[in-house]
Amino acid sequence: MADRFSSYDVLAKTDSESWDAITRRIIAERIGLAERQDVLTDRQRLTLRAVIDRVTPQPEGRPPVNAAAILLEKIASEEGDGYRHHRLPPLRVAWLRGLDAIEAEARARQGRAFDTLDGEQQDELLRMIEAGEAHDPAWSDMPPDIFFIWRLIPDIVAAYWSHPSAWSAMGFGGPASPRGYVRLDADRRDPWEGAEDAR
Repeated sequence: MADRFSSYDVLAKTDSESWDAITRRIIAERIGLAERQDVLTDRQRLTLRAVIDRVTPQPEGRPPVNAAAILLEKIASEEGDGYRHHRLPPLRVAWLRGLDAIEAEARARQGRAFDTLDGEQQDELLRMIEAGEAHDPAWSDMPPDIFFIWRLIPDIVAAYWSHPSAWSAMGFGGPASPRGYVRLDADRRDPWEGAEDAR
Protein backbone atom coordinates (compact mmCIF):
# COMPACT_ATOMS: atom_id res chain seq x y z
CA MET A 1 0.00 0.00 0.00
CA ALA A 2 1.53 3.34 -1.03
CA ASP A 3 1.80 5.71 1.93
CA ARG A 4 0.46 9.11 0.91
CA PHE A 5 0.65 10.45 4.48
CA SER A 6 4.28 9.64 5.29
CA SER A 7 4.71 12.33 7.96
CA TYR A 8 1.45 11.58 9.77
CA ASP A 9 1.11 9.42 12.88
CA VAL A 10 -2.31 9.23 14.48
CA LEU A 11 -0.69 8.08 17.73
CA ALA A 12 0.82 11.55 18.14
CA LYS A 13 -2.69 12.49 19.33
CA THR A 14 -2.61 9.97 22.18
CA ASP A 15 -2.07 12.55 24.92
CA SER A 16 -3.99 15.36 23.25
CA GLU A 17 -7.54 16.53 23.87
CA SER A 18 -8.62 14.52 20.82
CA TRP A 19 -8.73 11.26 22.80
CA ASP A 20 -10.17 10.56 26.20
CA ALA A 21 -8.99 7.91 28.69
CA ILE A 22 -11.34 5.22 27.33
CA THR A 23 -10.17 5.78 23.76
CA ARG A 24 -6.51 5.63 24.87
CA ARG A 25 -7.11 2.35 26.71
CA ILE A 26 -8.97 0.69 23.82
CA ILE A 27 -6.33 1.71 21.27
CA ALA A 28 -3.46 0.54 23.53
CA GLU A 29 -5.19 -2.82 24.02
CA ARG A 30 -5.72 -3.20 20.27
CA ILE A 31 -2.07 -2.43 19.47
CA GLY A 32 -0.84 -4.84 22.12
CA LEU A 33 -3.19 -7.65 21.19
CA ALA A 34 -1.43 -11.00 20.68
CA GLU A 35 -2.78 -13.85 18.62
CA ARG A 36 -4.92 -16.21 20.66
CA GLN A 37 -3.76 -19.82 20.60
CA ASP A 38 -7.09 -21.29 21.72
CA VAL A 39 -9.29 -20.40 18.75
CA LEU A 40 -7.77 -22.14 15.74
CA THR A 41 -5.32 -24.97 15.15
CA ASP A 42 -1.73 -24.07 14.26
CA ARG A 43 -2.44 -24.97 10.62
CA GLN A 44 -5.59 -22.80 10.52
CA ARG A 45 -3.65 -19.85 11.98
CA LEU A 46 -0.96 -20.19 9.31
CA THR A 47 -3.64 -20.22 6.61
CA LEU A 48 -5.42 -17.24 8.18
CA ARG A 49 -2.23 -15.17 8.33
CA ALA A 50 -1.42 -15.98 4.70
CA VAL A 51 -4.93 -15.05 3.53
CA ILE A 52 -4.80 -11.78 5.47
CA ASP A 53 -1.43 -10.91 3.92
CA ARG A 54 -2.88 -11.37 0.42
CA VAL A 55 -6.04 -9.36 1.11
CA THR A 56 -4.45 -6.57 3.18
CA PRO A 57 -0.65 -6.26 2.79
CA GLN A 58 1.20 -4.54 5.62
CA PRO A 59 1.53 -0.73 5.31
CA GLU A 60 4.98 0.20 4.02
CA GLY A 61 7.28 1.92 6.50
CA ARG A 62 4.79 1.62 9.34
CA PRO A 63 4.45 -0.67 12.35
CA PRO A 64 2.73 -3.92 11.36
CA VAL A 65 -1.03 -4.32 11.68
CA ASN A 66 -1.95 -7.28 13.88
CA ALA A 67 -5.09 -8.05 11.86
CA ALA A 68 -4.89 -11.78 12.61
CA ALA A 69 -4.95 -11.13 16.37
CA ILE A 70 -7.89 -8.73 16.01
CA LEU A 71 -9.83 -11.18 13.85
CA LEU A 72 -9.09 -14.08 16.21
CA GLU A 73 -10.71 -12.07 19.01
CA LYS A 74 -13.83 -11.68 16.88
CA ILE A 75 -13.91 -15.37 16.06
CA ALA A 76 -13.43 -16.28 19.73
CA SER A 77 -16.27 -13.99 20.82
CA GLU A 78 -18.72 -15.64 18.39
CA GLU A 79 -20.83 -12.47 18.64
CA GLY A 80 -21.14 -12.00 14.91
CA ASP A 81 -22.47 -8.80 13.38
CA GLY A 82 -26.16 -9.08 14.24
CA TYR A 83 -26.89 -10.57 10.81
CA ARG A 84 -25.51 -13.25 8.50
CA HIS A 85 -26.20 -14.72 5.11
CA HIS A 86 -28.78 -17.51 5.39
CA ARG A 87 -26.40 -19.97 3.72
CA LEU A 88 -23.56 -19.37 6.18
CA PRO A 89 -23.16 -21.11 9.53
CA PRO A 90 -22.39 -19.01 12.64
CA LEU A 91 -19.20 -16.95 12.61
CA ARG A 92 -16.79 -19.38 14.29
CA VAL A 93 -18.06 -22.40 12.37
CA ALA A 94 -17.82 -20.49 9.09
CA TRP A 95 -14.20 -19.53 9.74
CA LEU A 96 -13.13 -22.99 10.89
CA ARG A 97 -14.74 -24.61 7.85
CA GLY A 98 -13.54 -21.89 5.47
CA LEU A 99 -9.90 -22.09 6.57
CA ASP A 100 -9.92 -25.88 6.38
CA ALA A 101 -11.46 -25.69 2.91
CA ILE A 102 -8.91 -23.12 1.68
CA GLU A 103 -6.16 -25.42 2.92
CA ALA A 104 -7.80 -28.45 1.28
CA GLU A 105 -8.10 -26.61 -2.04
CA ALA A 106 -4.42 -25.61 -1.91
CA ARG A 107 -3.29 -29.18 -1.24
CA ALA A 108 -5.60 -30.66 -3.88
CA ARG A 109 -4.59 -28.18 -6.59
CA GLN A 110 -0.96 -27.40 -5.73
CA GLY A 111 0.07 -30.27 -3.46
CA ARG A 112 1.20 -27.85 -0.75
CA ALA A 113 -0.11 -25.88 2.21
CA PHE A 114 -1.71 -22.53 1.34
CA ASP A 115 0.86 -20.52 3.31
CA THR A 116 3.73 -22.10 1.33
CA LEU A 117 2.33 -21.12 -2.08
CA ASP A 118 3.72 -18.05 -3.83
CA GLY A 119 1.60 -14.91 -3.97
CA GLU A 120 0.35 -15.53 -7.49
CA GLN A 121 -0.80 -19.06 -6.61
CA GLN A 122 -2.52 -17.81 -3.45
CA ASP A 123 -4.28 -15.05 -5.38
CA GLU A 124 -5.41 -17.51 -8.04
CA LEU A 125 -6.91 -19.79 -5.42
CA LEU A 126 -8.65 -16.89 -3.64
CA ARG A 127 -10.09 -15.65 -6.96
CA MET A 128 -11.43 -19.15 -7.62
CA ILE A 129 -13.10 -19.18 -4.19
CA GLU A 130 -14.55 -15.71 -4.81
CA ALA A 131 -16.01 -16.93 -8.11
CA GLY A 132 -17.59 -19.96 -6.44
CA GLU A 133 -15.40 -22.33 -8.44
CA ALA A 134 -13.97 -24.21 -5.43
CA HIS A 135 -15.48 -27.65 -4.91
CA ASP A 136 -13.49 -29.49 -2.26
CA PRO A 137 -15.75 -31.54 0.07
CA ALA A 138 -14.33 -29.54 3.01
CA TRP A 139 -16.69 -26.71 2.09
CA SER A 140 -19.59 -29.03 2.99
CA ASP A 141 -22.81 -27.08 2.37
CA MET A 142 -21.16 -23.65 2.74
CA PRO A 143 -20.84 -21.94 -0.67
CA PRO A 144 -17.25 -20.70 -1.08
CA ASP A 145 -18.27 -17.48 -2.83
CA ILE A 146 -20.74 -16.62 -0.05
CA PHE A 147 -18.04 -17.26 2.56
CA PHE A 148 -15.59 -15.08 0.63
CA ILE A 149 -17.99 -12.17 0.09
CA TRP A 150 -19.88 -12.24 3.40
CA ARG A 151 -17.21 -13.41 5.88
CA LEU A 152 -13.65 -13.45 4.62
CA ILE A 153 -13.42 -10.00 3.03
CA PRO A 154 -15.55 -8.01 5.52
CA ASP A 155 -13.92 -9.56 8.59
CA ILE A 156 -10.34 -9.14 7.35
CA VAL A 157 -10.86 -5.61 6.06
CA ALA A 158 -12.60 -4.53 9.29
CA ALA A 159 -9.78 -5.99 11.42
CA TYR A 160 -7.06 -4.37 9.33
CA TRP A 161 -8.59 -0.90 9.16
CA SER A 162 -9.32 -0.85 12.89
CA HIS A 163 -5.58 -0.52 13.63
CA PRO A 164 -3.79 2.85 14.13
CA SER A 165 -0.97 1.96 11.72
CA ALA A 166 -3.51 1.61 8.90
CA TRP A 167 -5.23 4.82 10.02
CA SER A 168 -1.95 6.72 9.81
CA ALA A 169 -1.22 5.34 6.34
CA MET A 170 -4.52 6.75 5.04
CA GLY A 171 -4.44 9.98 7.06
CA PHE A 172 -7.43 9.05 9.22
CA GLY A 173 -7.64 10.89 12.53
CA GLY A 174 -8.89 7.85 14.40
CA PRO A 175 -11.68 7.90 16.96
CA ALA A 176 -13.12 11.34 17.48
CA SER A 177 -13.85 11.00 21.17
CA PRO A 178 -14.39 13.42 22.75
CA ARG A 179 -13.48 16.11 20.21
CA GLY A 180 -15.53 14.96 17.23
CA TYR A 181 -15.09 15.99 13.62
CA VAL A 182 -16.17 19.42 12.39
CA ARG A 183 -15.34 19.78 8.69
CA LEU A 184 -17.50 17.11 7.13
CA ASP A 185 -17.75 18.46 3.57
CA ALA A 186 -15.92 16.82 0.66
CA ASP A 187 -12.23 17.71 0.31
CA ARG A 188 -12.08 19.36 3.73
CA ARG A 189 -10.22 18.12 6.77
CA ASP A 190 -9.90 19.06 10.38
CA PRO A 191 -6.49 20.44 11.43
CA TRP A 192 -5.75 17.34 13.52
CA GLU A 193 -6.20 14.97 10.54
CA GLY A 194 -3.35 13.90 8.28
CA ALA A 195 -2.34 16.03 5.32
CA GLU A 196 -1.60 14.16 2.10
CA ASP A 197 1.97 14.40 0.79
CA ALA A 198 2.52 16.86 -2.08
CA ARG A 199 2.88 15.16 -5.45
